[in-house]
Amino acid sequence: MTHYRSTRLALAGLAAAAGLGLSACSSDDSATPASATSAPPIAPSTTAASPADIAKQKATTAYLGMWSDMAEAATTSDWQTPKLAQNATGEALQTISRSLYADHYNGLITKGQPVNHPKPVSVEPLDNPTSVTLTDCGDSTNWLKYRADNGQPANDGPSGRRQIEALVKKAIDGSWKVTTFAVHEVGSCTG
Repeated sequence: MTHYRSTRLALAGLAAAAGLGLSACSSDDSATPASATSAPPIAPSTTAASPADIAKQKATTAYLGMWSDMAEAATTSDWQTPKLAQNATGEALQTISRSLYADHYNGLITKGQPVNHPKPVSVEPLDNPTSVTLTDCGDSTNWLKYRADNGQPANDGPSGRRQIEALVKKAIDGSWKVTTFAVHEVGSCTG
């Protein structure tokens, strides 16, 4: 049961860190009438994104995809779904699969969604990136375990905000996948 609990904590943190609840802000200027003295609109920049910026975006997408895939599989504790390998590989994929298997074995399912806010902290090498390190403050408050047989909440430890670090690497086929991640205890987020 100790292995299950530590794996659960790791996955809960990751799921929370996955950033599945990102929001975007937009502005609607259509209600503001144009003035005769207003400046002409600024043309959008045609500067191409740098290789580092592209790598950061692709790594972040893979990281969020990993949490989304895991949250979907956790609704039935399906540790064998091929979907898990779309955005995770190596140690990260093994950790997720083992955690879902432990939930299946223990008769648990997970409901809800983790909330993640990943931020790239390093890209290597800058000129042709193959590795991106992300940090996240994942929130598992609304991503909880339940007994599969009766739907009652499972007492599987605290949920909440956790610090998460992940390494995302470019594969030979050009895709980006999470290779490892570490989830810290509830309350470990600094921001």
